[in-house]
Amino acid sequence: MNTKLNAHSIPPFLRGVRGDDHENRHIPKQKRLLNTDFHLPYNPELVERAKELRKNMTPAENKLWNDYLKTFKFRVLRQRPIDNFIVDFYCAKLKLVIEIDGDSHFTIEGKNYDTERTQILEGYGLEVIRFTNKDVLNNFESVCQQIQELIRQILG
Repeated sequence: MNTKLNAHSIPPFLRGVRGDDHENRHIPKQKRLLNTDFHLPYNPELVERAKELRKNMTPAENKLWNDYLKTFKFRVLRQRPIDNFIVDFYCAKLKLVIEIDGDSHFTIEGKNYDTERTQILEGYGLEVIRFTNKDVLNNFESVCQQIQELIRQILG
C-alpha cells in the first residue's frame, strides 16, 4: 500500500480541524526547504502558521507546555517547523520531537500520515514520541515519566 502523501491525498476530514490541522501542518514536498548549518531543514512558509499555532495551543498542548516543558531541564520549542511539518514540541539538544495526537490521528488515513511523518522526522536522526490528548489530560504523571524514561535512554 502506498502511503505517500501529496496535496490531494490529505483527506478532507483532516483539513481545518484545530489541533489536527494536517493541511496547515504539512506542505507538499515540492515546496523548497530552507537548509542552514544551525537548523534542520524547514519550509519558511510554515513560520507564520507555527506562530499562530503557538498562540492557540490545544488544551493538552497547553497543559504539557505550562505544567512540564516550559521549565524543562533542556530548552523545548513549541510548534516548530521541521521539513514540511510543524511539530508540537522540539528539543534540539536531545533531538526529540513530542507530538500530542487528537482523534483524527486514529483513523486509517491519520495513522498512515503519522507513519510517513514519523519516518521523515526519524530520517533526520530525531526521536519521536507520541501521546494522545486523553493521555496528557488524564494521565499526566505517566506522560511525564515516559518522557523522562526516553530522555534517560537518549542520554545513555
